[in-house]
Amino acid sequence: MARNVSNAAPTLFPLPEPLQCGRFTLSFERPLVMGILNVTPDSFSDGGKFAMRGDALRQAERMMLDGADLIDIGGESTRPGAPPVPLDEELERVIPLIEQLRGAQVPLSIDTYKPEVMRHAVAAGADLVNDIWGFRMPGAIDAVQDSQCGLCVMHMLGEPQTMQVGEPAYQDVVREVREFLEERITALIEAGVAKNRISVDPGFGFGKAVVEHNYALLAHLPDTAPRGEPAAAPFPILAGMSRKSMLGAVTGRAAPERLAASVAAAVCAAERGAAILRVHDVAQTVDALKVWAAMRDAMRHG
Repeated sequence: MARNVSNAAPTLFPLPEPLQCGRFTLSFERPLVMGILNVTPDSFSDGGKFAMRGDALRQAERMMLDGADLIDIGGESTRPGAPPVPLDEELERVIPLIEQLRGAQVPLSIDTYKPEVMRHAVAAGADLVNDIWGFRMPGAIDAVQDSQCGLCVMHMLGEPQTMQVGEPAYQDVVREVREFLEERITALIEAGVAKNRISVDPGFGFGKAVVEHNYALLAHLPDTAPRGEPAAAPFPILAGMSRKSMLGAVTGRAAPERLAASVAAAVCAAERGAAILRVHDVAQTVDALKVWAAMRDAMRHG
């Protein structure tokens, strides 16, 4: 029986339809907080801190106690210039962890672009597949189409090794991101994936000029989400800006010092209709969203 994840708070933007997410049905009366669990030695912000399985399990438990609505497990760094990780190594990092956490009362997300990792992760108990490649790798759609897991389709210009080399160029970044996401959603639906399994991510920091493109996407976040029919609810938007260089560019702070900026970015995204906020600092983000929700409740009730 699917469980609902929800806690009402008002929003100015049309609510997305609930997202079918493996064992769960996610509803979005308030933005949900996704805690980042990197089990890698080289992630840009917390590389190596949770590479040992015991440390990763304790971090997952801590994030759930702090109020995380989802846990996003990643076994390969996707920071700019990051080298690819061999398939067997990524599987060894993430699959035992998913198996140990599958009794958790929150959805488990696997952050991967490799079809074989997707297959093994879903079999192990993952509820959502979060793919920076937007299910473009050969076999990726086949790996997920017959499951019940949720899917997050992300926009990326280029690939992690080269996406920030030179200056990423767009005529209209918001329109081009939306058109890319529309094309990928069409491919998924034509393969038989139900619409209520699909969410989208504009891909902050993935092939975007640090300030110009990323802040345009944040300012116009609702316009990055395809709708389909004019009256249809938008697809849920996942926003992931936590500790990224777009925050360092305006604060002058290194990644470990971007807590305040990360929380501010999460609240900005919530205000612009984000359904899921992918963050490192769960407790602080949850507290900030409670203050935001209380203010919005007061607005609604006059």
